Amino acid sequence: MKHPIQSALVLACLMAATAASAQTAAPAAPAAPEPDYTLAYNVGVVTDYRYRGISQSRLGAAAQAGVDFTAKNGIYLGAWTSTIQWIKDAGGNANLEIDLYGGYKGEIAKDFSYDVGVLTYQYPSNELAVSANTTEVYGAVTYSVVTVKYSHSVSNLFGFADSKNSGYLDLSASFDVGSGVTLVPHVGHQKVAGSGNGAASYTDYSLSATKDYGNGLALSATVLGTNADKNVYFTPAGKFTGKTGVQLGLKYSF
Repeated sequence: MKHPIQSALVLACLMAATAASAQTAAPAAPAAPEPDYTLAYNVGVVTDYRYRGISQSRLGAAAQAGVDFTAKNGIYLGAWTSTIQWIKDAGGNANLEIDLYGGYKGEIAKDFSYDVGVLTYQYPSNELAVSANTTEVYGAVTYSVVTVKYSHSVSNLFGFADSKNSGYLDLSASFDVGSGVTLVPHVGHQKVAGSGNGAASYTDYSLSATKDYGNGLALSATVLGTNADKNVYFTPAGKFTGKTGVQLGLKYSF
């Protein structure tokens, strides 16, 4: 016959084992449902705001900010702004570029996706003889780490007269090399349409490295340049705005 204390110990062990077994067998809590949409914000600064290889900030620093709305069905909308100098250099009167865009992203197959949309660049009160305000439609296809994108202007392009139907074709890739570092090589060609605008067409190229610190903060360094015509793209002081250089950037996303 077992001692009462021994019986109590056995019963306690059986109860503990039963509780542990029940706990192990309990189903995992369901994953939180994907939100219908997300809103993301970003602010940053760069040592030289380059767009398609050409400096928009007179080879100087620029402050930037943006907001993005993304729906789980693939639709997205966004707005982005940067300080600029090139409008004043061209004889106009605008200190800001404001970009408004929207589109749709979808998947064709595994590792094969597409992106189509429209983007308008607005330069409030730019006062140029040919308005700098520009609207483009675009389409991109991404396979694995490689993206091909084409942008087509449905208005005059950045103040060039009779330049509707200009196009920009670019090829880029994104390589995650570990430790939060991403390398992005890029090459693109800007064709400026219209009689007398042939000298404005050019090719640009770049290689960027971005370090993501995991807390919304990212630091980037980009080597970039163009073969643009120095007689078309220059500052009032005569500096070539498409020259080879290094751009540093700091961005915070939240």
